[in-house]
Amino acid sequence: MHESLNRPLLGSLALLALLGSEKAHAEPLSGHKVHDQQLNWAVIVEQLEYQSFENSGALNWNANAWVGGDIDRLWLRSEGEREQGRTHKAELQALWGHAISPWWELVGGLRQDFKPASGQAWAAFGIQGTPLYGLELEATAYAGERQQTALRLEASYAILLTNRWILEPSLEANFHGRNDASREQGAGLADSEFGLRLRYEISRGFAPYLGVTFNRLHGNSAELARDDDGDTGQTRVVAGVRLRF
Repeated sequence: MHESLNRPLLGSLALLALLGSEKAHAEPLSGHKVHDQQLNWAVIVEQLEYQSFENSGALNWNANAWVGGDIDRLWLRSEGEREQGRTHKAELQALWGHAISPWWELVGGLRQDFKPASGQAWAAFGIQGTPLYGLELEATAYAGERQQTALRLEASYAILLTNRWILEPSLEANFHGRNDASREQGAGLADSEFGLRLRYEISRGFAPYLGVTFNRLHGNSAELARDDDGDTGQTRVVAGVRLRF
């Protein structure tokens, strides 16, 4: 008697469960979004520092910012140097980046040099990425006015000593396709900088640091500097702050 009464009830419950399951599968989760449709941004001041060398000093900056998604982004890069109240080097790059893998991104756009001399405009294209945790690589080629070409290679590696102390060696090298005496740039490997900076991250967005850099001119650029009684190499003690917004 009880078995015959329970059969219709069990059948109804099974039907309701099946309908509920189909509805759950048919309706997407409201919290899930495609990552590349989200608009994100960041501003990172890698170096904002005072450099002391040979009874003189300079203010140096190196910063970048980006806005976009996981695949396509607009990048802005800026770096420069002021010594004794005068700007000796200043540039701004606007690049469009397109990810070709989780670790590598192609970039292309424009670079404008404001100093040295009267400035120069370049077309820029290259690749940047983080193939290992803490390792950042950039290789950018430039085609400028008066058939000038250039190549810049940059690398840095953040070594985590503790949760807050980070040692970061860095290397930058610049190559030029032809001599440009007005800008003291020689063909071939023109200049290089090796740096070693130790920072303390008070927070993710604020990290003061101390360090040292070794700056060298090479080849034809060194010859141009010697002709003007300039230095071909300097060792600089630096103190600055790294910022992230």
